[in-house]
Formats: sequence, C-alpha cells, structure tokens
Amino acid sequence: MATYFILINWTDQGIKNIKDSPKRVDAARKAVKDSGGDLKAFYMLQGRYDAVLIMEMPTDDALAKFLLKIGSLGNVRTSTMRAYTETEYRKIIGELG
Repeated sequence: MATYFILINWTDQGIKNIKDSPKRVDAARKAVKDSGGDLKAFYMLQGRYDAVLIMEMPTDDALAKFLLKIGSLGNVRTSTMRAYTETEYRKIIGELG
C-alpha cells in the first residue's frame, strides 16, 4: 500500500466546532479502515498546518474517495503528499539510467 501525508487546515466551521475534532479523527480512522487502508498516525501541528494524518491506502481511487468524503463535511481542507519509504526511494534511485 502507498503511504500518504495528509496536511490539514481547519475551516471556519471546523474551528468553531473544534471540541468535536476528536470524534472526527475517530470517524476518519474508521473510514480509512473501511476503505482498506490504515491510519497510522494523527498529529496536531503548530505553524502553517493544523494537523497531519499519516496513512496507507490500497489505491489512489480509495484515497480520493476518502478525501472527497471528509472534505465535503466542511470541517477541513487538505493537501496530500505521497510518501516513499527509504526502500522505495532506493529502488527508484537505483533504476535511474
């Protein structure tokens, strides 16, 4: 499965209802699991982003559906980065011509 870092910013609605945020993390964890993925970690952040999810998903389609589902709730905006393990990185670099 591919690994992704999902950077999160709370919307005005999300920060207004911040006390519900732990329930939203629980719901996200369930949605990822139901999609065949694994939410490895959640961190609240200081700085440009409010939080990050580190997760594995079986396909890009499963990831897109998850992101559209959570985005449509109106509490967060996301930026997604595909992450490569050191093993994957070494394989990619080793295959350069």
